[in-house]
Amino acid sequence: MPHPPREAVHPVVLITGASGGIGRDLAGLFAGDGFDLLLVARSAGALHELAAELTRRHGVTATAIVADLAAAGSPDAVRAAADAHGAAVDVLVNNAGHGLYGRFSETELAVEMGMIQLNVSALTHLTKLFLPPMLARGRGRILNVASTAAFQPGPMMAVYYATKAYVLSFSEALAEELSGTGVTVTCLAPGATRTGFQARAGMDRARLFRGPNVLDSASVARRGYAGLMRGERLVVPGVVNQAIVQAVRLLPRRLVTRIGRALNDRA
Repeated sequence: MPHPPREAVHPVVLITGASGGIGRDLAGLFAGDGFDLLLVARSAGALHELAAELTRRHGVTATAIVADLAAAGSPDAVRAAADAHGAAVDVLVNNAGHGLYGRFSETELAVEMGMIQLNVSALTHLTKLFLPPMLARGRGRILNVASTAAFQPGPMMAVYYATKAYVLSFSEALAEELSGTGVTVTCLAPGATRTGFQARAGMDRARLFRGPNVLDSASVARRGYAGLMRGERLVVPGVVNQAIVQAVRLLPRRLVTRIGRALNDRA
């Protein structure tokens, strides 16, 4: 039987997509500040290794929850595992996600439906599960990881860009709904970042990941973490990325789409 939520000695953060990239770097930041961690990913070996490393290095409790959030029932399983841990979740980090490169007419539907499940449905489901207890306690933080892709259409990655637009819209709307409740929502929207994302998405040779403004995951995680703790609603790391986000609001939409196509095309 799961234990009822209790006040923990340390605050508790649940991080999805924690086994690598931005999620792994965020886990290190939370652990360094004394958070106990519930680490969620499908990569069991890497996840257990990270949990042991953070526990040893920082003296916190890091628990691995192996789950594939692209499976429809997985958010409920994650909630059950968190309840079994016995402590209330103070911070929810929805970081898990993946992309896919190619013409929509030629890409695999099953991969895209899994992407929608992971990037959109699981994020929404987990937020629905963990938000009400935060509201009942009058405190909590949610970090949703989107992308600068959220601000524009993305030819050659049409579904991925659309999922990130959802994350941005959902996060900003929810942040306003929760104003004054003690619960904050922050959307982290990084640009091109050196992680395993581009390899999985098939974008290793895309121009987007060959420019000088490609950031490392550690710096993106630090900026997102700082913004979350300050209660910022939107965090866009990097001066160039911030300028791009502003520019796409002003340029004609057809031009923005053409520029997106040029950047996503393989060099």
